Amino acid sequence: MKHSDIENMYRDMGISPEVISYSEEIWNSLKDRWEEIDALSEYNQLKVIKAMQKNHVSEACLLGTTGYGYNDLGRETLEKVYADIFHTQDALVRPQITCGTHALALALMSNLRPGDELLSPVGKPYDTLEEVIGIRPSKGSLKEYGISYRQVDLLSDGSFDFDGIRRAINEKTKLVTIQRSKGYQTRPTLSVKRIGELISFIKEIKPDVICMVDNCYGEFTETKEPSDVGADLVVGSLIKNPGGGLAPIGGYLAGKKECIENAAYRLTSPGLGKEVGASLQVLPSFYHGLFLAPSVTANALKSAIFAANLYEKLGFEVVPDGKESRHDIIQAVTFGNPEGVIAFCQGIQQAAPVDGHVTPEPWDMPGYDSPVIMAAGAFVSGSSIELSADGPIQPPYAVYFQGGLTWQHGKLGIMNTLQKLVEKEIIMKDFGRRNL
Repeated sequence: MKHSDIENMYRDMGISPEVISYSEEIWNSLKDRWEEIDALSEYNQLKVIKAMQKNHVSEACLLGTTGYGYNDLGRETLEKVYADIFHTQDALVRPQITCGTHALALALMSNLRPGDELLSPVGKPYDTLEEVIGIRPSKGSLKEYGISYRQVDLLSDGSFDFDGIRRAINEKTKLVTIQRSKGYQTRPTLSVKRIGELISFIKEIKPDVICMVDNCYGEFTETKEPSDVGADLVVGSLIKNPGGGLAPIGGYLAGKKECIENAAYRLTSPGLGKEVGASLQVLPSFYHGLFLAPSVTANALKSAIFAANLYEKLGFEVVPDGKESRHDIIQAVTFGNPEGVIAFCQGIQQAAPVDGHVTPEPWDMPGYDSPVIMAAGAFVSGSSIELSADGPIQPPYAVYFQGGLTWQHGKLGIMNTLQKLVEKEIIMKDFGRRNL
């Protein structure tokens, strides 16, 4: 295959020679990073295979159940596999968990009781959790059940406010929630190492407090998970990293047995817990997606690093920057104006294999306090491990890019965002020449 043949394909898809040339220079400068990511992917792939082999995953595990779901071999085995991958006592992995927000709400509502207090030592949680907690009033919130909330913001440099955290922990503090990823903020994503340091500090003050980590977007981006450094509970979505792009729905909780039992009784019913919940026909996609997750996550990391370097060299603020180590798959790019956010998202959508002909626009989505634009031409609706981008239409007007089942698709998507920004004259046609 000649390089010119690939270039001609890009041109046929509407990418200008200038954008192709600039993008190739950026991509070729990152060869050392690709080797690091490939090694990470290899390690995590072996970890997943080892857990599957240890728990004797068999063809019978893929058959599924209906009705009550009693004695569901595949469901029970999959939860043992997750517990081994995360090195925890137990896990809950269910299609009845509808999304990441649901998984987090389940973890909080099952392990907190009236009179308890929830503490976030890393600032404001993701927007959709505000109504779960009761920061914004909503039916069925923790606040309605008499559970209070306290928050300690990160310091201006992104470090933990240890003095503030010490003052915030009190006799009512029952659970500490640590959001690994940045959400709709431009703060640094927390590494597993930093999460471990924070948990150690908290446990020294109050050893019996439950430390829960919102692990969304972070799975398989390092060789360790937060549960390896003291987290009592890690929570995530199967239409993000661990579903590998194949899981059509679902969420997981992994952690201490008591925490998982509490969550199971909340998900189903007191007296039933983990014993019910038919897996229907989703188990093949859950197992197959988990098997692919390390390599799919690696592709998403490559796409994010490519985006960071491409836009950083054009003078835009990016978080993480082009050289930083990665701890999740999300890449933030700040444009400073709504037009940039909208054009970027439209470029991602135009590069999609599904609904590539659709033009996304901002709208008032449920769970958010400002208009949000979302681009995701996905095989699984709303899947964040597939190539997608989104952002609130409010200052500082940053877009959040993530995913890419293949790095080739991620590369095309980012090139198309630049093309769209040039076409809309948000970036001039002589972009980047002096920066290379």
